[in-house]
Amino acid sequence: MLPIERRNQIKQLIQDNEHMKISELSKLLGVSEMTIHRDLKPLIKEEFVIKTFGGVTLAKDSATKQIPDDACIICRRPVEERLVFRIIRKDNQIEMACCAHCGLLRFQQIEDQVMQIMTHDFLCHTTINGLTAWYVMDTSLVVSCCKPQVLAFESKKHADQFVKGFGGDVYSFQEALEKLHQKMNSGTCCHHHD
Repeated sequence: MLPIERRNQIKQLIQDNEHMKISELSKLLGVSEMTIHRDLKPLIKEEFVIKTFGGVTLAKDSATKQIPDDACIICRRPVEERLVFRIIRKDNQIEMACCAHCGLLRFQQIEDQVMQIMTHDFLCHTTINGLTAWYVMDTSLVVSCCKPQVLAFESKKHADQFVKGFGGDVYSFQEALEKLHQKMNSGTCCHHHD
């Protein structure tokens, strides 16, 4: 289990119970108490929980403003693994976007805090480096939740072949950022929720 997944489970357990002991979390998740302490540090820092003797308590504000852990950082839509766009920040926090569209928007907001980007190749479904990926926009194939739709590909060759069949344009990471920025400023960008 990835640390982010474990932290999400911890968040859910604390939301459900309001107070948890470190030893309880350790047993439930099958990890050491030291690992639980490490997982709790960012939750304490973001004031999701308050440290108590031997445990943690849900912060009062967290109960009212909680956004689901599997929700997109930009549009709050549920994140699907096949389109997920993960931004790993320099403080080792991981932010998830539902698609490359929202991921690129979030990157523009926190560019100086970003250490790495991971997403999935649209054709091969393999994990790829988002900074070196190629992006297709304005294709006739509708698969994403947000518009303009942005699909990621590991190789330019695959992106070009996809465009031959489904239309659209191929962009490098930097070009995709610029094109999305243009579309946002021209009013052709929206988040579509079905």
